[in-house]
Amino acid sequence: MSDSPEKTACCSCTGDSNRAERDPAYRKALWIVVLLNLGFGIIEVIGGFLARSEALKADSLDFLGDGSITLIGLLALSWTASYRSRVALAQGIFLGCLGLAVIVNTLWRVTHAQPPEAELMGGIGIAALAVNVTAALVLAKFRDGDAQTRAVWLFSRNDALANIAVVIAAGLVFWLKSAWPDLIVAGIIAVLFLHSAHQIVTGAMKELKPGGSK
Repeated sequence: MSDSPEKTACCSCTGDSNRAERDPAYRKALWIVVLLNLGFGIIEVIGGFLARSEALKADSLDFLGDGSITLIGLLALSWTASYRSRVALAQGIFLGCLGLAVIVNTLWRVTHAQPPEAELMGGIGIAALAVNVTAALVLAKFRDGDAQTRAVWLFSRNDALANIAVVIAAGLVFWLKSAWPDLIVAGIIAVLFLHSAHQIVTGAMKELKPGGSK
């Protein structure tokens, strides 16, 4: 979940676009990661509502965000750099709005705290961990490429750490019969997600300035 400047080196978490254009195996790996992220992101957001878990809802945004950013990057391989930057700017703003919505909803839940369904929350968290581990394994053989190539692999690995936090929170919810572990993890994930959105917007705006990427 954690972000680094590498994630927004060219606004979109696509890895090395030049390599994606010339290496079918790498491009295929990225498409697999896109499908895993978008597919499970939809499942997790539904599960978040069913389990009444803010942590699952927040984590689902990370899946959807990573998947959509990588998808845009793959589709935009033939686009001009300036157009990709504009798309990334709009996407970063949209993802930021989603992150804010999670924080607002989490704050509302603080005053209406109700423990989520710990068993369902934990089960979905474990499934999310499995998806991220699979994505990391798919990208593992490409992790020794350039900075952006390594970054894509690292983000899948780091996302798995966030899933572990969700599973631990589910255990604490079950043990303590309290909503607080879920709310705390949701807040942490949402803040990190906002940080990612901020990096995307900042990187896009820099590229759109005169002298930036064309």
